[in-house]
Order: sequence, then C-alpha cells, then structure tokens
Amino acid sequence: MSFTPPRRYWLTGASNGIGASLAEEILKTGAHLAVSARSVAPLKVLSQRYPGQVLVVAGDLTNSQTVREIGEQIAEAWGALDTVIINAGTCEYVDVQQFDSSIVEHVVRTNLLASSYCIQAAQPLLRAGTAPYLVGVASSVTYLPLPRSEAHGASKPGLRYLFESSRIDLAPQGIEVTVVSPGFVETPLTAHNVSMPLNWPVDKSARYIFAELKNRPLEIAFPALFMADHWPLSTRPNRGKLAIGKRMVRSNPPIKDQP
Repeated sequence: MSFTPPRRYWLTGASNGIGASLAEEILKTGAHLAVSARSVAPLKVLSQRYPGQVLVVAGDLTNSQTVREIGEQIAEAWGALDTVIINAGTCEYVDVQQFDSSIVEHVVRTNLLASSYCIQAAQPLLRAGTAPYLVGVASSVTYLPLPRSEAHGASKPGLRYLFESSRIDLAPQGIEVTVVSPGFVETPLTAHNVSMPLNWPVDKSARYIFAELKNRPLEIAFPALFMADHWPLSTRPNRGKLAIGKRMVRSNPPIKDQP
C-alpha cells in the first residue's frame, strides 16, 4: 500500500476572521499547516489542538526580512510547500474631511506589499512541492468603489493584478493560482460596518472557499447574490455608483488592523 504524505500548507492571517476558520477546515483533513499572524497566542492554541500538524511561524508580514525568515523556517521544517494561501490583510476607512495619506500607505503596505513578500518567500518552496497551488484573498471591492474605502479599495485591485499576472508567469512552472473575492463577511474587521448587504458568517465563508479550492478555479467569488448584484455595477456611470455607495456609507471611525 502506497503512503500519501500530508499536504503542506502555509496560511497567512490565521489568527482571526476567515483565516482562523480556514485553518480549521485545512487541519480537519489531516494536512500540515504553517500559520502566520502577528498575534502568536491564537496560533499556539491551534497547534495544541492539532498536535504534530501545525507549524507556528508568526511575525509582521509587512517586514520583508521577517517574511524571508519565515520562508527559511518552513524550508528547514518541511523543505517544500504544496499550497500557499495569502489571506492576511487589513481595512482602514478614510475620513475625507481629514484625509490622511498615512492610512493609504499603511493599508497598501499591509495588503499589497506584504503579499508580494510572501510570494517571494513561497515561490521556491512551491517549486519543490506537489501539485503546487498559490491562492490570494482579494475582495469584491475591486468591482465597485465604496465610500471611505480609498485606502482599502486602492490596495485590493493591485492585489488582484499581482496574483493574476503571477498566474501567467507561474503557469510554465506548474504553479496554479486562484484569486478569492469575498463579499461582506462577518469578521472583526467588519464588525462596525453600518451596512453589509448579503453578508455571510465567517465559518460559512471558510467552508465555501475550502470546498471550491479543490477545483482550482481562476476565481472564487461569493456570495453569488452579492456578486450578481454588484459585479455589473462597475460598468454603471458615476452617478449610479454614487447613489449605491451612499447607501453603504460607514459613519464609524477608522478600523485599525487586528493584531
């Protein structure tokens, strides 16, 4: 009887939200999972609940040296990766009356630049892996501009382009790429949103993503009704976009990224 070794994953943003629920879905299959986040405590709890399956590689992913060291830790422990899911990110809302460019800088660094550092660290490990697979979590905000989302909305289309361009360049190496585009999901980052139409619970979102990953589609966009409602809106004239956006205005102060 032949033995199939456990699949080796690296998941970023694994301490809360979609990442934490996705980690559970992965570990239930018996896979080995390297988990990254800035907060170490939830990752250690996960490793205690799934002994022998979890490799804790915590750190600030906006620091390129930290990400290189995480890649080295994974290489030393496993030698390769089969699936990498880059999920870590943040959302901060902009007050146009007191526009602060440092918010844009921080969000772009966290969502876009950190993802590029992770891709750099992951590529050699994926090349050594089995049926290598790279997954990037973007957002449905790329389809429709929303109020106070200047920072978040600027980072996510860049993230989409990063992964879709990587798909073309990595295809000759046998590395497949999927972009995940969630609609509104109930996570710590969205807890204070005034309006989240057609939102999904985080555990339902994670189950759906993990089930869809088995088919390795070009994109996983959900909920279906949300996408059907909002995707075509990107083609509407600015007046229509403004009217829709006003219904989603957030009045709460900026949301800081979760530790």
